[in-house]
Amino acid sequence: MKANNHTQLIKTEATRLGFFHCGVSKADFLEEEAPLLEQWLKDNRHGQMKYMENYFDKRLDPRLLVPGAKTVVSLLLNYFPEEEHFDKLNVTSDTVRLSLSKPQGDKPKISKYAYGKDYHFVIKEKLKELVEFIRTNIGDVNGRVFVDSAPVMDKAWAKKSGLGWVGKNSNIINKQQGSFFFIAELIIDLDLEYDSPVADHCGTCTRCIDACPTDAIVQPYLVDGSKCISYFTIELKENTPPEMKNKFQDWAFGCDICQDVCPWNRFSKPHNEPHFVPKPEALNLTRKDWEEMTEEVFRKLFKDSPLKRAGFEKMIDNIKAL
Repeated sequence: MKANNHTQLIKTEATRLGFFHCGVSKADFLEEEAPLLEQWLKDNRHGQMKYMENYFDKRLDPRLLVPGAKTVVSLLLNYFPEEEHFDKLNVTSDTVRLSLSKPQGDKPKISKYAYGKDYHFVIKEKLKELVEFIRTNIGDVNGRVFVDSAPVMDKAWAKKSGLGWVGKNSNIINKQQGSFFFIAELIIDLDLEYDSPVADHCGTCTRCIDACPTDAIVQPYLVDGSKCISYFTIELKENTPPEMKNKFQDWAFGCDICQDVCPWNRFSKPHNEPHFVPKPEALNLTRKDWEEMTEEVFRKLFKDSPLKRAGFEKMIDNIKAL
């Protein structure tokens, strides 16, 4: 009974902090994911993301990250923007294609999650509050918070915690909310009541596979990270390979194509996080604006933005590759 009460306390507080979904799973070895990750790395699907090769054992067992860990608490935070930022294309009864800041004239596109403040800062503050709440209301609980910055397989834990299923584009899809959300975790030494995985509802749909302009989804549920537009525009530190130029469909930072075409995202609802509200000046940048931009202006405009990860020179190269 105590585990159940503690679980409900944590989930209620997570909702108050702005997370729209919270799930719980046992901290254990990811037996199903181990051979898949090993093969993915052997096939060099990670390209130049060499950090993916590090801490292989820790990626698969949270108890190696947090000694004494008993539970992984997975949380989802919505970043889907207000509808006023969208153009709806080809809307029918069974599909909806959404594209934030679809080029009107000559505006390069930036992934929806990157228009506001860097999510790492926003989510970590919420997680710290959640940990403090747990310690105040439950007791001396030890653990760590994770936001896409450590060897944690967040999608695997979200799946085990019942937050959604892994779609054919390898994103977690939630039946009520789609897939435009961040995933975060608490790994703690507290026993809780565990949730169960949900069913896969992709069915025979292949829209994400068919829509990818770089063929990064090599087969259902398998994404070659080294072919993804997000990889080329963010992770790849060198200039865009000549053979990839003009293939990005105006995406200058990240890519939302495989999510935009997903029918489940017709259920996406606008977030209510002030930090994720797009800056008007960022929404209105044309290709000419980018080409004439100085590094000083870039730093000022994107000082607390995810775009800092790519950096000024990389962003300019991305614009040239469009």
